[in-house]
Amino acid sequence: MIDLTTIPVPALLELHVDLLAELRRREVVRSANNPTGDYGELLFSRAFGWTLNNNSSADADAVDGEGLRYQIKCRRLGTPRGSRQLGFIRRLPERPFDRLAAVLLDDRFRVLRGAIIPYEVVEPRAAYVDSVKAWKFMLRDSVWELPGVIDATAALRAAEQLI
Repeated sequence: MIDLTTIPVPALLELHVDLLAELRRREVVRSANNPTGDYGELLFSRAFGWTLNNNSSADADAVDGEGLRYQIKCRRLGTPRGSRQLGFIRRLPERPFDRLAAVLLDDRFRVLRGAIIPYEVVEPRAAYVDSVKAWKFMLRDSVWELPGVIDATAALRAAEQLI
């Protein structure tokens, strides 16, 4: 048995990627995105000092010191041109969050880009998908140029180095 307790978190995530690739080759699993969302939440909470809500919270994943609510989405790109669609957003018209915090990771779980996006920017750009009764949002490069969007990349990369 390998003692994993002394291995840094980024190294464990890289090992996870390699293990999933072998399991896919053996046709044991079909997906590689299992820890992605949790890792995104950890990065944002560490980078900005947000308090994470418990896992049963359906809307906001975290709250900052001023009480602003954040829904955190993370997408690991299997290839540089991978889909930028974030996880589905439920009940969007009810304003379940104040800001969308989103991060793109490369295929080895390294931060590529991150943004904090006001609800007012997300809502008109999200598309309703009837089959899942939720909205999708694409984290295209153009998002970082929109008014009110904060580039969180440097802060997320700094947090990544400390995990």
